[in-house]
Amino acid sequence: MLAGLDAALVALGVWAPVTALYLPDVHGMVMVLGFMGTLIALERAQALRQAWAYLAPALLACGGIALALGAHLLGQLLLIQGCVLFALVYLALWRRAPLPLVAVQVLSTIPALLAALLWLSVDVAALLPLLEAFLLLTIAAERAELAQLSLGPRAAPRLVALASWLVLAASASLLWPAVGTRAFGLGMVAVAVWLLRDDVVRRMIRTDGLRRYNAAALLAGYVWLIVAGLVWLVGGVPASDGLYDVAVHAVFLGFGMSMIMAHAPLIFPAVLGRPLPYRPSMWLPLGLLHGGLLLRVLGDAFGRGLPWQIGSVVTVVSLLVFAATAFASAVRA
Repeated sequence: MLAGLDAALVALGVWAPVTALYLPDVHGMVMVLGFMGTLIALERAQALRQAWAYLAPALLACGGIALALGAHLLGQLLLIQGCVLFALVYLALWRRAPLPLVAVQVLSTIPALLAALLWLSVDVAALLPLLEAFLLLTIAAERAELAQLSLGPRAAPRLVALASWLVLAASASLLWPAVGTRAFGLGMVAVAVWLLRDDVVRRMIRTDGLRRYNAAALLAGYVWLIVAGLVWLVGGVPASDGLYDVAVHAVFLGFGMSMIMAHAPLIFPAVLGRPLPYRPSMWLPLGLLHGGLLLRVLGDAFGRGLPWQIGSVVTVVSLLVFAATAFASAVRA
């Protein structure tokens, strides 16, 4: 995470602790597969509770670190191996519990592995729908697991259908970019609207404490997912740097990081082996994340400049504050 954030600062043209010029080129893969992929794989390895399963997060983490250190080919190969083992972990979980929602999680590893393989010869910008499909399906399936009662009995078959559409559309974007990206955007909007309509968070936002915090993070994430989906649906392949920036960060920051913040007090204890209780201070990184991202998107709309740069730096700060807040909460517990 620290390497990915440093790479973001280098790309923004502001002060960064490490100023290696190759870092912006690996920023995306370090953050998506190196950081987020490691977190998700570690949580799934904990669920499987078999020693070999921990090789998946270990390889993904080592791949991200190798990329950050400049060992490009080694990092790519480690990410590929990590994705293969990640898929095997999900398959083992599916054999233990052959349920539709677990099948969606198995399906989510296909675009991740495909993106890692193709990155050997394809620019990462062309792989963006695959990477977003991986994150979206993983989080949607886990959210459906946590909220099965509120989502209803049709949630599982609906998610299987949407997941199949997203994987096919993301794959099609490699061959027919104009059609595939629009189909992908349509699927993304459909998932976000479904979750906004059926998830219990619309009622939880009226409560207090952890439930309100959780609901606010989830609702904000769903809104950013709709924003990104509309960019893909209306514009197809982003025609400008500004649209590309929105398509990337509305998903990975606005949706992905917001989901991580939302579920940290619920899921991290299982990974850490110690409690991580909710504290009011957790609102600070959440507010910084979405406020900074909104400023960044407004900067994209008006030709970037200082507001875009400030908003981008604020999102970097939000992740650092989130890590510090989570650490302090766990230690105090």
